[in-house]
Amino acid sequence: MSGTPPTRLGSIKVLVVDDHAFFRRGLVSVLAEEPDIDVVGEAGDGEEAVARAAALRPDVVLLDVRMPRAGGITACSGIKSAVPDAKIVMLTMSDEEEDLFEALKAGATGYLLKEISVVELPEAVRAVSNGQSFINPSMATKLIGEFAALARKDGERGRSQPASVPRLTGRETEVLRLVARGLNNRDIADRLYISDNTVKNHVRNILEKLQLHSRTEAAVYAIREKFLDADDADGDGTSSRSR
Repeated sequence: MSGTPPTRLGSIKVLVVDDHAFFRRGLVSVLAEEPDIDVVGEAGDGEEAVARAAALRPDVVLLDVRMPRAGGITACSGIKSAVPDAKIVMLTMSDEEEDLFEALKAGATGYLLKEISVVELPEAVRAVSNGQSFINPSMATKLIGEFAALARKDGERGRSQPASVPRLTGRETEVLRLVARGLNNRDIADRLYISDNTVKNHVRNILEKLQLHSRTEAAVYAIREKFLDADDADGDGTSSRSR
């Protein structure tokens, strides 16, 4: 597309990839309003996305799933190979479970439907840039439901908690259960009457103690190890973001 624009020191560098130019430019316009985010480039298909990512070394890539020449899942794998530290958010119309699972397997750390608001978009960019996963609430429900089904099949293992449980404090266990229900940091903070930063610290401690790498892994762990009842994994109506 166009040449690389200048970036601000310490800003989050973003590459926007979508085959619909009108929608792509809309994303660029929204992100251009954020003082800590710089759009360093655009691409209109998967092949161009991989090439642009390799050249621009973005921090975050917003990537459509269905595109010509190379789809988003294929591009996701290619980008992660070229720029391992890049965080990839699939931003798509597709609410198919298969696309979600394939995207996560390919290395995506976020999956958002294009119904996302102009407020949530920059929040998602910041979240994944800081090492968090960011998944649309309805898609998170599908993801957790899939692992809940696996947990049911594994029911004969009993409902006893693993030996590692005592390493988590009571508050950390509460936070882990809410993460598994799909709540984000702000929702967890509201539920437990603590600050966002306190939640962030608890999540970091949980990941370190359990030797996990993401909130998604933590949610899977919580269901597999019976922290969260499989029947309760679909949420209680509070797992969707209220933002």
